[in-house]
Amino acid sequence: MFRDISRITRNARVRRAAGAALVVALAAEAWVEIWLSNPVANGWGGPRVLSSVLAVLAAVPLLWRVRYPFPALLATLAVVVALTGLIAPRQPPLEPAIALMICCYSVGAHVRGRRTFLLVPLIAVVALAFGLSGWQTLANNVQAAVAFVLAWVIGRIIRTLRRRTGELEDVTAQLVEEREERARLAIATERARIARELHDVVAHNVSVMVIQATAANRVLAGDQQPVRDALGTIETVGRQTVDEMRRLLGILRQNEEPALSPPASLARLDDLIEQVRAAGLPVTLTVDGTPPSPLPAGVDLSAYRIVQEALTNTLKHAQAGHADVHVKYRPCAIELAITDDGTSPDKRSATGHGHGLVGMRERVTLYGGSLHAGPRQPAGYQVQATLPFETSRA
Repeated sequence: MFRDISRITRNARVRRAAGAALVVALAAEAWVEIWLSNPVANGWGGPRVLSSVLAVLAAVPLLWRVRYPFPALLATLAVVVALTGLIAPRQPPLEPAIALMICCYSVGAHVRGRRTFLLVPLIAVVALAFGLSGWQTLANNVQAAVAFVLAWVIGRIIRTLRRRTGELEDVTAQLVEEREERARLAIATERARIARELHDVVAHNVSVMVIQATAANRVLAGDQQPVRDALGTIETVGRQTVDEMRRLLGILRQNEEPALSPPASLARLDDLIEQVRAAGLPVTLTVDGTPPSPLPAGVDLSAYRIVQEALTNTLKHAQAGHADVHVKYRPCAIELAITDDGTSPDKRSATGHGHGLVGMRERVTLYGGSLHAGPRQPAGYQVQATLPFETSRA
């Protein structure tokens, strides 16, 4: 709500409308006192027409108090001095004094640098003019000067607060932009990592297709030239595809350390659990159902990585005493649930290389699955993922 109010008050049209309303209000109040009441009792003396003109001239400079604070102050000050000399020795009216106080505030709020301190001698001139009018004592002069200085001080305070608010808004916008950039970089990094791993899977599958086509061509009985041509095409295109995949994979792995560990797979989930236990986190593994044969290699790899990243986050950030890994094989999907009893759920979304919710979400999205990660009651954290797949049919 405060942001909306701040946005409205900064609007140029709103400011102009507010300035016009202020001028109309001061002039209308002065005219009411001049024409509909006893002007002498209210501080307005002399001819009513002249007083009415002076009332308008004292209020009109407020229209330019933001763009031209000092000229507006000087114009209002001239009217106040003229009015004070006109009605001496009576007390001046309140409306011009209010306009002058608003101008003092505007000088403090909108004038930069040391120029704003020029207001001090102007206030001295005003106090002297009021003193020469014959109705003010020294105490009255001091009170008037203090009131104008106080208005200027409030303007300076408001200016400082606005400047600091603007600086904070700039810093906040920069932090938001940097956070979004880090998020985009993390997503790009995770997608590149997933692409490298899936290139291995795709290259392997294409190589199997080439080998099978070559074997079928060799054992094919009889002179079935169309079939041999089709198998030859599969073999040629397959080998070209594998070569292109290797070139592309080489580009993706220019800055990557060579992989010395066996390929990631749910079949090696027991080894991962043992590594986590050796790191100091007790883990319980539960497997329901039987994995389909064959299990799509990409889904197998992604499921393993999700479990790995969830347990790594638990080790790094959760300060957990125990974790549970539940793998459920369904006819056309794998369901994963990784829970722990740790704390610091706000740190689980770390986007380091190969870790965090970014990688999990990208892997799940790749296969049209679902991911839910968040705190659980009464304590701890839970990651639930579903990876659908299509089973091969004979």
